[in-house]
Amino acid sequence: MARAVTTQRKTINTAIAWAIGLLIFFPILWTVLTSFKTEAQAISDPPVFLFFDWTLENYSIVQERSNYMRYLWNSVIIAGVSTIIGIIIAVPAAWSMAFVPSRRSKDILLWMLSTKMLPAVGVLYPIYLLFIKMGLLDSLVGLTIVVMLINLPIIVWMLYTYFKEIPVDILEAARMDGATLREEILYVLTPMAIPGIASTLLLNVILAWNEAFWTLNLTAAKAAPLTAFIASYSSPEGLFYAKLSAASTMAIAPILILGWFSQKQLVRGLTFGAVK
Repeated sequence: MARAVTTQRKTINTAIAWAIGLLIFFPILWTVLTSFKTEAQAISDPPVFLFFDWTLENYSIVQERSNYMRYLWNSVIIAGVSTIIGIIIAVPAAWSMAFVPSRRSKDILLWMLSTKMLPAVGVLYPIYLLFIKMGLLDSLVGLTIVVMLINLPIIVWMLYTYFKEIPVDILEAARMDGATLREEILYVLTPMAIPGIASTLLLNVILAWNEAFWTLNLTAAKAAPLTAFIASYSSPEGLFYAKLSAASTMAIAPILILGWFSQKQLVRGLTFGAVK
């Protein structure tokens, strides 16, 4: 009897999980399908799902109108460089708070996390003026710095959580063997925390890739990433849904592929230390 109840519960949980997964995935599927429709089919009422005249015209128009590779390259640079710099800064910061904490370490962590609750529009004007004065407006350097800084609290928090799961005795043994601080972090701590660092890196790449507010307000043409590429298909004349869907599909495809192939590493890192 108990076994039957357990099986029934597993079946219900699996069905709920599939339903939630399909609900989350449906907007992506609808966007991809719309990208293969004509503009008339994209706004038809009732909407058409699978039975329509499939076309690649939207992708051709998008490629002719915009330099997709330039937007893609800008996104790769911003997401990649901001993530690498963020990891380099966050590893020693998380190490100090996890293994040599002070009385204010938790307060500092909470303060860092609280900065994520600040409305971005509240600091847009001073940062915009600062970028003009420093010549960083519409530049990859300026946008990379901003994206790195807004994601840095999350990186530090995640690494701090992973580092807390590592026994401090191992680091103390390394110090007794004569390891310097640099050697302790590079050759002892980092290899043990690879799953956590990898998942943090992947999550930060996704966040940086999807960043839209700062990219739309601090760039115009030179440093515009794929988020600006998508926004360019919204005009005063209205939304061109089919072309907008094609641009969106081209923008999200690289990060979806990355997430698909790295999902095992991402899940492993996110559950790092959960089971002892």
